Amino acid sequence: MSTLEERTVADVVTENIKAAHIFKKHGIDFCCGGGISIKRACEKAKIDPSVLIGELQNLNSTPDRALDYNSWKLDFLADHIVNVHHHYVEENSPLLLQYAKRVNHVHGGHYTELAEIEELVIKLVQAMAGHQRKEELILFPFIKKLVKAEAEGTEVPSTHFGSVENPIHMMEEEHEEAGNYLKRISELSNGFTPPQGACNTYRAFFAKLDEFEQDLHQHIHLENNILFPKALKLEKTLQSN
Repeated sequence: MSTLEERTVADVVTENIKAAHIFKKHGIDFCCGGGISIKRACEKAKIDPSVLIGELQNLNSTPDRALDYNSWKLDFLADHIVNVHHHYVEENSPLLLQYAKRVNHVHGGHYTELAEIEELVIKLVQAMAGHQRKEELILFPFIKKLVKAEAEGTEVPSTHFGSVENPIHMMEEEHEEAGNYLKRISELSNGFTPPQGACNTYRAFFAKLDEFEQDLHQHIHLENNILFPKALKLEKTLQSN
């Protein structure tokens, strides 16, 4: 048990994606804040580590092959992130903006927090749009070049940004920013809980925010904890050959 306590949250989720649901249930950040030990995460969340560890130990020790992202090739994983998570953000951002504007317009007089929520949704959508463009046009194509260089035994391709560490650092900072927007929205909305008697649009808005956050956590986990560390390692390996 003590060994599991000292492992990082990110490592456990990377090994078995099903663990993400347990951390989510206990309010533990497994994406941006996943670099700390389970013991420390439990201290911050004020929960008994033995309870969390018991649940983790009851998970199926063999991850679902379809979700074993840690075994995927980096170019394939990058494409998956674009096709699944980037597409989700692009498809749902306009809907979030419409919901935020409508609900604030109709109910903002009684629920004054809705004005700040709408403002945060606008910032979140704008931030994610620019962030994903940079990944698709700059970072991910370079990661694919690293994969190709390894396969063909050629040198690391030259870039205008130097090491892959530079754009990765920028992307991680932007992940933190997006996560903070959603964290504040969650605080203002009592964990995306609509008030009693809320209309269907109000309820749909908060349900979509909750769904958006869950997708973002998975999205950031795949990048921060799997794609980015492996890309850094691959670049170093190629440079040393």
